[in-house]
Amino acid sequence: MNEPNVDKPQLLLVDDDKSLLRLLTIRLEGEGYQVTAVEDGQSALKKLQNDSYDVVLSDLRMPGLDGLSLFEEIMGIRKDIPVILMTAHGTIADAVSATQRGVFGFLPKPVDHDELRTLLQKALSQSQAAQPGDWAKDIITRSPDMLNVLDQAYRIAQREVSVLISGASGTGKELLANAIHKASNRNNKPFVAINCGALPENLLESELFGHAKGAFTGAVSAHPGLFREADGGTLFLDEIGDMPMTLQVKLLRALQERQIRPVGSSKHVDIDVRIISATHKDLHKEMEEGTFREDLYYRLNVVNLKLPSLKARSEDIPLLARSLLQQSAQRHGVNVSQFSDDAMQQLVTSSWPGNVRQLVNVVEQCVALTQTPVIPLHLVEQALSATKQSWPTLTEARDAFEQQYLFKLLKMTDGNVTRAAELAGRNRTDMHKLMKKHELDAADFR
Repeated sequence: MNEPNVDKPQLLLVDDDKSLLRLLTIRLEGEGYQVTAVEDGQSALKKLQNDSYDVVLSDLRMPGLDGLSLFEEIMGIRKDIPVILMTAHGTIADAVSATQRGVFGFLPKPVDHDELRTLLQKALSQSQAAQPGDWAKDIITRSPDMLNVLDQAYRIAQREVSVLISGASGTGKELLANAIHKASNRNNKPFVAINCGALPENLLESELFGHAKGAFTGAVSAHPGLFREADGGTLFLDEIGDMPMTLQVKLLRALQERQIRPVGSSKHVDIDVRIISATHKDLHKEMEEGTFREDLYYRLNVVNLKLPSLKARSEDIPLLARSLLQQSAQRHGVNVSQFSDDAMQQLVTSSWPGNVRQLVNVVEQCVALTQTPVIPLHLVEQALSATKQSWPTLTEARDAFEQQYLFKLLKMTDGNVTRAAELAGRNRTDMHKLMKKHELDAADFR
């Protein structure tokens, strides 16, 4: 399988007439297209599942899967790709039927090359118009669902409204938030992100609002806080559903008054930031259970964007996998160029509970372990199995974070358990219990 030249329009040509297939391939390659030619509909479907194309040009009458049936199958895979049908047996009824069903164009045989050129250029313009601009260049997609999200994101980017991004872990919520920032009028100011579930309440408050010198033990200098770091730009609050209730009150007040008060300070500071937040939780359920404030929810959720899972946008998997493969190969300086056909098929049909983040992990493992330029099926299966087995439960993830947090805290305080307990908002007894649980000795940090 040849890797496509991404600088050329990708065209899939389908015709059971071998001589015409050769002739059209030569002509279209001369026009600047990269052509993949196949002789039947089933082969075309296999190519479409594994590769990405800008336009499909197919014969209408073929043994097995005919052109219209192929079109229907293509629409089940990718609704945005233009399909042009050719036939030597064309009738007005065929053309009307095809265009009513959504076929982009209809050409009689023998094909008039000028007419074909014009129709392909129109189809290519439509295909390219559906793609996101530079503001979203880091988001790789051809999925209609994802393109719809990007369309919504672009339309609200220039408006000064708060956005809540919903989606499972690993779907790319921060990437989308950054893209919205780039498309906004604030794009020349900072984009600042914080995970609200990664810090205990007192440290999260200090990170967001800043603190005065001497506000607490260890505060040897003043800290401006992320609200002020993001001044004029965008503040991204990831996993907002994990924010403690008492801090939710302070955040709501800051958003309503457009002012913050650093910890340990008596002075208020004006703020000018746009808030984009994200969560994998069901905030309606959280509100019903009393763990998330309804007034804060409506303040944050002026516009809600829902990111699909990777499984729901499986047409993007070949694009993402090839892009990640290229990046990983360049980063590691290895000669790996592509996945085998059956390996790519395995990627496309897998369930991806960890979404894009898991795909990144799988590609990295494959690049690290392959001994050939083409990654075989067994390496993909091995990497998928490893990432599924290593995907932590919530308890395991919490324990891992707790251990990492305690380690950093003890290192920061040079093993002073009293100071560490104060920073963590715990008493010394609790701190010693946690250290014992994770087999940490204060003496090792002095």
